[in-house]
Amino acid sequence: MTLIEDAKKGSLDKEYEKIAEMENIDFNKFTKCIADGKIVVPKNINRNTKLCPIGGGLSTKINANIGSSSKMENMGIEIEKAKIAIKYGADTIMDLSTGSKLKEFRREIIKVVDVPVGTVPIYEAAVTAKNRDGSIIDMNEDDIFNAIINQAKEGVDFMTLHCGINKDLINKLKISERLMGIVSRGGTFLSSWIIHNERENPLFENYDYLLELAQEYDITLSLGDGLRPGCIKDATDIPQIQELVTLGILVKKAQDSNIQVMVEGPGHVPLNQIVSNMKIQKTICNNAPFYVLGPIVTDLAMGYDHITSAIGGAIAAYSGADFLCYVTPAEHLSLPSLDDVKEGVIASKIAAQSADTALGLSSALEKEMAMDLARKNLDWDRQFELTFDPDKAKRYREETPVEEDDMCSMCGEYCALKIGKNI
Repeated sequence: MTLIEDAKKGSLDKEYEKIAEMENIDFNKFTKCIADGKIVVPKNINRNTKLCPIGGGLSTKINANIGSSSKMENMGIEIEKAKIAIKYGADTIMDLSTGSKLKEFRREIIKVVDVPVGTVPIYEAAVTAKNRDGSIIDMNEDDIFNAIINQAKEGVDFMTLHCGINKDLINKLKISERLMGIVSRGGTFLSSWIIHNERENPLFENYDYLLELAQEYDITLSLGDGLRPGCIKDATDIPQIQELVTLGILVKKAQDSNIQVMVEGPGHVPLNQIVSNMKIQKTICNNAPFYVLGPIVTDLAMGYDHITSAIGGAIAAYSGADFLCYVTPAEHLSLPSLDDVKEGVIASKIAAQSADTALGLSSALEKEMAMDLARKNLDWDRQFELTFDPDKAKRYREETPVEEDDMCSMCGEYCALKIGKNI
């Protein structure tokens, strides 16, 4: 039985009552939102994991991507990245490994973290085909669905599946004015396969079978945006919207089958288009939770894309996005380092908190008030406790010591708060 079926029967257990209380949402409303598909709680039946509710009216959640590549495989470092991401506030982890040992990486990550874990099964199918036959386009339907089944059995909680790409959209893409084509790795794998084999996308053609697998393990489907724009020029173009319309149909079908589903959104979007993108998605996709990469609001910030994505993420979350995928400073350049992962998560946390505060969520406002009181009282320890990066804050303060503990080197004895307090 899936979580949606439990919600429709009113049989969610006390664990769900606790998270509804933490989110400050009425439990009956929370239950109905799950039943209606407006909230998802990714959790494979084969894995005990920390519950992470994602959806409308809840605090904005953060995902951190980790994983090996074919050029760099170091399990110890990737595991450490996962731990650092969680330490600084990531609510979920996605393993995007494409190295030869991707199966071992995934199993180890599932073992060592207690948050929901997501994957992109088409990566495993592509690597399997390349190792066996020498080419990604030689993968077959069994490779794809075996990867999904094996990962479901291992306990993967949510999966990115590019079901919205089909032959019709690929043909339309060929005659579109898009500058960068397909930038999604999974989208490229499938579109190349479709063109080479002159066949329909197996995930689209066999979507009913996919829903059966999702129901068996209560997998949350994360419908991938294979035609997402890869640059500002392509933002909100016809291919992106055409795929979204297809995803909207697939969302409704999943919800009607009692399958948890969310939708992935665009990566590169200028500021003036973010609000409309969020509204279009929510309308077309029946208010399913929206999972966005950034969005990145300028293409010029190489090495600083965690900042461009935080700007976009704050607007997106305020306008309806429910789940932010972090972007690190290394985006478009290399695999992120441990420090890059930390910076990416913190940037996304800032975006999420900014949006939740503007939306008036009590959990966010309470944190802001706690920090305000700590600053008013010159309570440095409490400020460090509340901030996103206590170590960095402490380091700045310690690098410029002052004679009195209740002041900093910015104003020194001319501190406005201290003077006002003494008066």
